[in-house]
Amino acid sequence: MSTKKSSTQARLGFKTGEHIVYPSHGVGRITAIEEQEVAGFKLELFVISFEKDKMTLRVPVPKIATVGMRKLADGPVVAKALETLKGRARVKRTMWSRRAQEYEAKINSGDLIAISEVVRDLYRSDAQPEQSYSERQLYEAALDRMARELSAVQNITETESVKLIESNLQKGPKRGAAKAEAEAEDADEADADAETDLEAEEAA
Repeated sequence: MSTKKSSTQARLGFKTGEHIVYPSHGVGRITAIEEQEVAGFKLELFVISFEKDKMTLRVPVPKIATVGMRKLADGPVVAKALETLKGRARVKRTMWSRRAQEYEAKINSGDLIAISEVVRDLYRSDAQPEQSYSERQLYEAALDRMARELSAVQNITETESVKLIESNLQKGPKRGAAKAEAEAEDADEADADAETDLEAEEAA
């Protein structure tokens, strides 16, 4: 099958062999661009491999913008994400189920900064209480997404990425002994942000 070189090398700025971020699955690699005929029309598809998950996706080129597929983060975005890890955890005083949904939405947004916020907010140092099972699951999901992208961007192993992330987390304020003070401040902020229906329940 003869195909033009341009059609196999680049579409919308993406090219074969390139690592990309697919919001709901994280970092993958474009292994090929295929052509299929559907109802008499030729349709180009990106073939994306997620090696760690042993999964392959075929995504129509016109759908790329809709699904939010993007290139790997550039240097300034990576730097901002790492800086975010050093910030103070911001935990809203709402029901865990609601917070868990917000964390999942951030993880699946594909936004590296949003994912770094989840890692920061759910991180626990040795001096802090253990995470619950569901907190741990979300933390590890966010950590994995972030580590995979840093690994691809900086050409380091995922183990090195995790160490880099954890070293930045440990530089953050309000860890360990200052935990109670941080929680008190977070609670005050959460009160200002709480939804009106939740406030009504508390007042009832």
